[in-house]
Amino acid sequence: MSDSVRKKVVGDASVPPEDLEGERLVGVDASLEDEVYGATLRPRTFEDYVGQEQIVDNLRIAIDAAARRGEPLEHVLFSGPPGLGKTTLANLIARATGGTLRPTSGPTLEKPKDLVGILTALETGDVLFIDEIHRLGTAVEEYLYPAMEDFQIDFVVDRGAYAKTLKLPLKRFTLVGATTRAGMLSAPLRDRFGIVHHLAYYEPAELQRIVERSARVLDIAIEPAGAQTIAARSRGTPRIANRLLRRVRDFAEVRAGGVITAEVADEALRREGVDEAGLDRLDRAYLDTIARQYDGGPVGINAIAATLTEDVETLEDVVEPFLLKIGLVQRTASGRKTTPAALAHLGISRDRSGIQPRLL
Repeated sequence: MSDSVRKKVVGDASVPPEDLEGERLVGVDASLEDEVYGATLRPRTFEDYVGQEQIVDNLRIAIDAAARRGEPLEHVLFSGPPGLGKTTLANLIARATGGTLRPTSGPTLEKPKDLVGILTALETGDVLFIDEIHRLGTAVEEYLYPAMEDFQIDFVVDRGAYAKTLKLPLKRFTLVGATTRAGMLSAPLRDRFGIVHHLAYYEPAELQRIVERSARVLDIAIEPAGAQTIAARSRGTPRIANRLLRRVRDFAEVRAGGVITAEVADEALRREGVDEAGLDRLDRAYLDTIARQYDGGPVGINAIAATLTEDVETLEDVVEPFLLKIGLVQRTASGRKTTPAALAHLGISRDRSGIQPRLL
């Protein structure tokens, strides 16, 4: 697709095609910078953890009860969108139980021997954290079953009539699994978790508290209204809130004497392409494509992806969840549709002949 055509689809002549690509400031995937700052900003105790109050309260009760019985905590499964604190909760569980956190992820455990090496190295009370646990292969997953239930690994040696099973005992540990796609977990694996929690998006007031706490940790001067402005554009996600805070800090240090006010935060984020609803250029391009190119929909996701030259998975997993949450798009049996709120946000008006085109 040529640049001129791409600009027409986007509906904004000031947005070049390349700005829709690459790493998004409001993207949910953790960048290297997020990981580095995460070690500093991550809460050290449950008391410092903001949000998900019911989940935190239930976890503390379960941890206390297990300690009184002298047993490891039951295996825990966290599900929910990326960036909401699943890894942080795994760290807090390890700290609260006195164990060592052993992190890994589903995609890195390609063969059973990869998992066996980790399991045999665990000490009593350790917490094995498997991120993206839904991406475990079937063979690896089957090795987990006896490890979770009986704290042992079953080895099959020889074949045919000479085959026999050797049982290798393991020290009692707690498995904490995290997934953004709970529906992709197999039923046998899901049933082996004694504690299951789904993390929800954060409220703006909770995100403001997170921004203010992060600003204190990073020694950033910020006014309450500045923190509120950042929180309102963080798409209900702490990871995004902390990322926006760092970008606004940079702008404030260079252009505003180092103090983040509401006006400074607004100007900094608009320069980054993040509007008052937390939408970036890709979000607006997605909505604009449905509204103008396809007259508001319904339109299939494949057609939208082809028009934007984005892959379908990116739109379904990265763009649509937040737009659905705030009511700017609808998924119907016949395809995607924009809502009146989306048209209002884009400044698009309808008349009897349909959507009025924007003159470029």
